[in-house]
Amino acid sequence: MKLNELSPALGSTHVGKRKGRGHATGNGKTAGRGHKGQKARSGGGVRVGFEGGQMPLARRIPKRGFHNIFAKPLDAINVSALEKFENGAVVDRQALLDAGILGACRYGFKVLGMGELTKNLTVKANAFSESAKSKIEAAGGKAEVV
Repeated sequence: MKLNELSPALGSTHVGKRKGRGHATGNGKTAGRGHKGQKARSGGGVRVGFEGGQMPLARRIPKRGFHNIFAKPLDAINVSALEKFENGAVVDRQALLDAGILGACRYGFKVLGMGELTKNLTVKANAFSESAKSKIEAAGGKAEVV
């Protein structure tokens, strides 16, 4: 096999439509843009959400509540996921990443109380729900906020 013999797999490439190349192509003259009007012009068209001058939906509906743009959302894991670890282990962010329980975990994680825990673990997390904290301590472990 030589470099000049390489070609893409059959059916993996498509030949682009050549607009404005005669009426026989089905895309000649107006090139699929119709006759005149704002959308027929070069650079024509309207921005997203524009409703022809009518008050847009995004502005007709009232604002509700408060959205904190500086919030750092925590990933959530349940107490049941901690069963994976050995008795007496220290469970922190790195241990959870290594075990494949947490994903990228950008801002930290919170332990929630769904499921049961039978092993005594020292869990180091950014936050705990009340039920998760009580389940960890009931199993003989410690819940440490970092």
